[in-house]
Amino acid sequence: MTVDDVESAIAVANDVDYGLQAAVFTRDLATAMRVVRDLEAGNVVVNDSSDYRVDAMPFGGVKSSGLGCEGVSFAMDEMTTTKMVCLNL
Repeated sequence: MTVDDVESAIAVANDVDYGLQAAVFTRDLATAMRVVRDLEAGNVVVNDSSDYRVDAMPFGGVKSSGLGCEGVSFAMDEMTTTKMVCLNL
């Protein structure tokens, strides 16, 4: 799909029910950061394939792309319930 500008590309990418992982290719850091900020995706990769992943990094999406986030510390958070207890002894 061809678009005229970055704003149109972001709008097209966000106009879906899913938002797991995305990629942007650019030589301009300001453009990359604007796309990272505005894309509705759990992960955004700059100048590499959208299937890039390292096991230790968080991995999870938005919208209908699943629940929560994978990755060692994130999995522990998902499986942990915090309980605050106050004792007046």
